[in-house]
Formats: sequence, C-alpha cells, structure tokens
Amino acid sequence: MNKVTFPNTNGLNITMSGLIHFPAGFDATKTYPAVVVSHPGGGVKEQTAGTYARKLAEKGFVALAYDASYQGESGGEPRQLENPHVRTEDVSAAIDYLVTLPYVDNNRIGAMGICAGAGYTANAAINDRRIKAVGTVSMVNIGQMFRNGWENNVKDSDAIPYLQAGSGSRTSDASGNPTATMPMAPLKEEDAPNEELRQAWEYYHTDRAAYCTAPGFGTARSLTQIISYDAFFKAEAFLTQPLLTVVGSVAGSKWMSDDLMARAASQDKQMYIVEGANHMDLYDGEAEIAEAISVLDPFFKRTL
Repeated sequence: MNKVTFPNTNGLNITMSGLIHFPAGFDATKTYPAVVVSHPGGGVKEQTAGTYARKLAEKGFVALAYDASYQGESGGEPRQLENPHVRTEDVSAAIDYLVTLPYVDNNRIGAMGICAGAGYTANAAINDRRIKAVGTVSMVNIGQMFRNGWENNVKDSDAIPYLQAGSGSRTSDASGNPTATMPMAPLKEEDAPNEELRQAWEYYHTDRAAYCTAPGFGTARSLTQIISYDAFFKAEAFLTQPLLTVVGSVAGSKWMSDDLMARAASQDKQMYIVEGANHMDLYDGEAEIAEAISVLDPFFKRTL
C-alpha cells in the first residue's frame, strides 16, 4: 500500500490524497484491472473504503481509496464541504490519476463506493465512460436521503426548510462568521432516531472506527447543493455499464438501491442481499464484508 497525491484536474486546484493497494506479488511491469473506492459522507479513506480497497487488492485488483475534496487529507476550503457535484467529480479525478499509471489497464477500470460514496460512484458512471463496471455497498443517494428521510417518508416539498437553512448558512459564512456545520451522522448517541443510525454514531465517534480526520460533520451550506441533487439523474439513459448493488436485507437505506436498480439502463444489473445485515454491518462487519467481497470480486473480474 502506498499513500499518493494527485490533482483534481477539473478546475478545482485541489490536491487529493489516496491510499493505493496492490495485489500480492505486484509487478509494476505488468498491467492490472483497477477499482476506485469512494467513502461514505463523513468518512475518510482509512475507514470502510480502505477496508474494501484492501480486500479487492487481495483478489488481484489495484484498488484506490481516496479522501474527497475538502475532506480528510485532501485539500480544499472550506473544510468538510459536502458538495455532491464535486464529490462526483472526485471519482473521475481519481480515474484521471489511475490512467497515468503504467501498471493500470485503462480499459479495465471499475468503481465502487459505500453509502453516499456509492451514489456518487453511480453518478460518475453516468457521466464517465471510462468506468466499465459499477459496484455499490449500502448505497445512499445523498439528495434522496436528505430530502426524503432515511426511510423515504418525507415529501420533496417538505425539505424546503433545509434549503432555507443552507441558504442562511451561506449568508452567515459570507458575513465572516464561523463556518456553520451540520451532522453527517448523529454526533451524540442520544441524537440517533433508531438503532441503525445509533450504530452510525458508534462507527464514527467511538473506537469502533473513529479516525482523526473524520470529524463527523459537514458544512451546513452544503444543503443548498445536496437537497436538489439526484445521484441517479438520467440513469435510465446513460447508466449502461454492468451494475452490482450489495445491500443488507434490513437496511433502512435499501430503498435507494431498489430505486437505482429500477432506473438504471444497464442490461447487466443485479442486486445481492446480505440477509440479516443492516446498513452499518456492511461497513465493518467481518462476515458481512466477506460476503460482499465474495460477489464483488467475481463481478469485477467478469466485467473488467
């Protein structure tokens, strides 16, 4: 594994940070299929994205987990901005880097992500034809989640107050006040509305997986970009690449994977359900990750 840096070359002037994982017996004179792995909203490359990248490398792929722009060890201001359009561009920026590496087969690049990172991956694949196959784990379409709720029980129009809050935060930021923030997952255990999201608090804020570069909050101004964002926009026309969605059978977020499966134009698409798993189990549950990799590995080997 090497720590690497690379530019986000789409006019952002941001240097990104990544961890690139290599297969056993790696030979830089050969070429390998590669997979870009995108982290959840509020996460960093050292957490679940890094776990999946390492597991894929063990299966023979060059795998790159990276920190989103404005987050982790990547550059950009304001810190902890969660702009979904930039996060989608980050996936392509990671591919811009991979295609410069002589040991990466440019015709065999796939992408996967976890939670919001999976939604961003799907959005990137809609736009970037260099992505030859798409894998998702516990996928979240961050726009849907913020405007419709964890369990899809809020109407779009009822999310207008979030747009107002984000707009107000931009005014506050522009006026020179400290940057307004919002939780990306519950910041306190008592803030969690259910057990699944209590585990999200536990993951990010206890020894379970807390990491020094993942504070667990985002900028509140991000709401003005998140609420109207649809990670699956035009998937019915342009998401034609092979698609594998991996989701827990009891995940409150499963409806978003169902939505992409219904909308994607791909003729090679399948959902794999991990029985008994919730959203968070697929982040760090040893058995659940092993089961996810058991289908992601052959999927990427078949399609890349």
